[in-house]
Amino acid sequence: MQQKAIITVVGKDHVGIIARVCNFLAGKKINILDISQTIVSGYFNMMMVVDVTLMEEKFSDVADELSAFGKDEIGVQIKMQREEIFDSMHRI
Repeated sequence: MQQKAIITVVGKDHVGIIARVCNFLAGKKINILDISQTIVSGYFNMMMVVDVTLMEEKFSDVADELSAFGKDEIGVQIKMQREEIFDSMHRI
């Protein structure tokens, strides 16, 4: 059964954000299923639905590593949540 997660990326726009995030995910065997990104007044916003089924590390460890990578290496805020948690948090 496919295990999905939602990744959000927010920050000031600059060259290479998508490429660097995608390379990180590929290195963790995380497959991108859907992606949407916008830039509003110089601010970058991206949302991804990903498949974490093949990921070999613990979900929480990868989520923490991705967050630190975003902050320290790219200068953006990155958050990864399991799909069911994201859905529960955003249900009206």
